[in-house]
Amino acid sequence: MQSIYAAEHLALQQEFGTTKLAALLDQAIIHAQFTPEEQAFVASRDMFFLSSVDPEGEPTVSYKGGPYGFVTVLDACTLIFPGYDGNGMFYSMGNIVGQRRVGLLFIDFENPHRMRVQGTAALLREHPLLAIYPEAQYLVRVDVNRIWVNCPRYVHRYEKARQSKYVPQVPLETPFAVWKRIDTLQHVLPETAQITARALGLITFAEYEAMVARGEG
Repeated sequence: MQSIYAAEHLALQQEFGTTKLAALLDQAIIHAQFTPEEQAFVASRDMFFLSSVDPEGEPTVSYKGGPYGFVTVLDACTLIFPGYDGNGMFYSMGNIVGQRRVGLLFIDFENPHRMRVQGTAALLREHPLLAIYPEAQYLVRVDVNRIWVNCPRYVHRYEKARQSKYVPQVPLETPFAVWKRIDTLQHVLPETAQITARALGLITFAEYEAMVARGEG
């Protein structure tokens, strides 16, 4: 496998005296296929961080959450995850359609552990596995080219209090997003969302901020 290091990495490794260590990690740890243990780790996660780049090369990182196991490892070098209702920007997804390069970071905060995944992604509007993800609008397939586990030394320990109420759960009805009830946004929302918002009661942006501050968003 081609090294992940460029001249800038090598220069810093030399400056800080980690050249031999970095070379060992490059050769011994980074690989292109999931081990059974790594597949199990991905299946045990209910969130991850997704990085992508825009047409100008500007990076962004977004949080992706769902039920446990919402990221599915299809085979040793392919995974998929669902896209749920969002804020309508499709920023990460647009980057995926345009540039395709992604990085995924999976973290266990209760038993510190983390794993990086890099690859090429594609947005799938139709796929048989869409049926296993209630309310998913599309799937993202990642063809993996690099996987490696990082030292968990600086991963803080947290315990999960509860799952987000917005994660789709059959047969429960997913709550309507509170921000869609903001009065000044009604003119830019789809008509169906406007109807639901009016039925639930419109709120001001200040009221929404107060709800978010109380953890009710």
